[in-house]
Amino acid sequence: MGAGRRRMEMAAAISLDGVRDKNVMQLKKLNTALFPVRYNDKYYADALASGDFTKLAYFSDICVGSIACRLEKKEGGAICVYIMTLGVLAPYRGLGIGTKLLSHVLDLSCKQNISEVYLHVQTNNDDAIAFYKKFGFEVVDTIQNYYTNISPPDCYVLSKSIAQDHAKK
Repeated sequence: MGAGRRRMEMAAAISLDGVRDKNVMQLKKLNTALFPVRYNDKYYADALASGDFTKLAYFSDICVGSIACRLEKKEGGAICVYIMTLGVLAPYRGLGIGTKLLSHVLDLSCKQNISEVYLHVQTNNDDAIAFYKKFGFEVVDTIQNYYTNISPPDCYVLSKSIAQDHAKK
């Protein structure tokens, strides 16, 4: 019982908040700590424009993670979600924070009849690849030299179709 209750208490300690002009600095600080890439103004403009698809995660009121998405129009007018970044600070990994962030975006995509969610992952990032595969993402492509300043420079494109899930329910 103790471990189960502790897990519930930890889950209760996790909360999500939207990203707005007044707290976008939190996202910038997290990205600086988490990723080897510096993001430009367009990244932050896209993140803000995606509304509920971009969230900060708090653990006991400390900002420890985020997911930032961009909404894209595909040929034919369908909207898909591109996950630009998803990250949790190292001491807070394994507590379900990344799962909560990704689940939020997948649920929202389903509710809004968005057919696809996709992202890029560095080819050597086994933890991230395994994490996304748990949620039904599949490697659909490899792009050589996608990253300019990090090694290896190659990435996988991971994609998940949402519409099929929705139709089954």
